[in-house]
Amino acid sequence: MNSEPNPVAGSDSHAPLRVLLIEDSPLIRRSLVEAIDSSGLLQVAAYADSADQAIALLGDEAFDAVIVDLQLKQGSGVPVLAYLQREGLIDAMFAAVLTNHALPAYRARCEQYGVRHFYDKSFEFDRVLDALQEYASGRGGGM
Repeated sequence: MNSEPNPVAGSDSHAPLRVLLIEDSPLIRRSLVEAIDSSGLLQVAAYADSADQAIALLGDEAFDAVIVDLQLKQGSGVPVLAYLQREGLIDAMFAAVLTNHALPAYRARCEQYGVRHFYDKSFEFDRVLDALQEYASGRGGGM
């Protein structure tokens, strides 16, 4: 588990929204962290590279948004989506899937868990960032 403390999160209406990034590729994770943190509206508060790590973080900390890769270092991101749905979090936060496995069957499976944002890493990388920033703007995050 990789979590960095953020003493202002949740305590100030101008604090950036907290994002949990579930991604096992260091290169993609770095790109996402850089893009997300540069917005001023959002901050990657923690990341995980396995479903177990992600679920533990979700149980211990509050996040405003989560980005889930389906293929992880150990296993799949699907148990994370199931957890979000079971705990009633899928509708309480921005939840997106960003994957290289953007086949219709995977999209349908994610939709069964309540995911409304499903993006192909190869072709829609920027779209997940746009959707996340739109969500943050609507929630009143940022300066």
